[in-house]
Amino acid sequence: MLRQERYRDIDHARGGARAQVQASGECERALKIYSGVCHGTLGELLQGPYAQDGELHIGLISLPVRKYSWIHFAPGEDGDIDLDLAGKDKCRQAIALYLQQHGKHLPSGRWSHDSELPLGKGMASSTADIVATIRCLDRIFGLTSAPAAIADLLRGIERSDSVFLDTHALYLSGRQRIVQAFDTPLRLHACYIDEGGTVETEKCAHPLLAHYQRHLDAYRDNLERALRAFAAHDLSGICACATQSARLAQGVIAKRHLDALLERQADFAADGIVVAHTGSLLGYLFVERPDAARMGELSAFFRGLGHQCRFAETGF
Repeated sequence: MLRQERYRDIDHARGGARAQVQASGECERALKIYSGVCHGTLGELLQGPYAQDGELHIGLISLPVRKYSWIHFAPGEDGDIDLDLAGKDKCRQAIALYLQQHGKHLPSGRWSHDSELPLGKGMASSTADIVATIRCLDRIFGLTSAPAAIADLLRGIERSDSVFLDTHALYLSGRQRIVQAFDTPLRLHACYIDEGGTVETEKCAHPLLAHYQRHLDAYRDNLERALRAFAAHDLSGICACATQSARLAQGVIAKRHLDALLERQADFAADGIVVAHTGSLLGYLFVERPDAARMGELSAFFRGLGHQCRFAETGF
């Protein structure tokens, strides 16, 4: 009897050891995944003209949102980058530019991608994909790409947002240049809808610049007010400038429901209105998070417009 119990104890110990080895192997395999992550935006607090070196550029202050894009790489697996990243041409372009810049060669492996950022809506989905790709490559090769290096890579690929920064900033989307970074933390709450359809950002540059030329004074006044509001950490003032930016943008990519939101803004005690200037999103901004009753009222209002609203916390 004692011998049988001893054998059972030995078998149990061996089983536990095998389980530990198996778990260790699974953990080791799991660790052989390299990932890069980047947040997106909920449109822009501000978009308008900014003069630099005698030229007029598209300047913006993006509104970061806690929704993300992921790029993963599993080394040693049998992968095909053209198939793994099909439809992600800019990610593949970023990989080629990165490897050329650093004189590196990719090991064999498989790429994969996931995102909470829909395409063509004004959530910086394309730029977030590229930045996540660069960050994944950094992890593969044990490097760290500084913001300036990421901006250099983006400059060779597309007009971009400033999602590679961890702060709000006035940013030139075509030049990929930071004009001014705002160190003060800024957290706002948004209730927004997607009016539908998609917008190709690259096709908007010329119409935007022509529109800016016709309304330079209004845009410059709003930018100056916004810069003062950021300096004073005046969240209500920032929201008011976002509202004015949304109004000004109606001359290029109009939002069908902006007038309705403006009309009901006071009823919901919203501090401002935010839009994706080259996208299909618009909604209310709040300095304080709406309570459950207010969220219900907002949901009913937007449902009455024919849309399901979403709530999101913005900032870092």
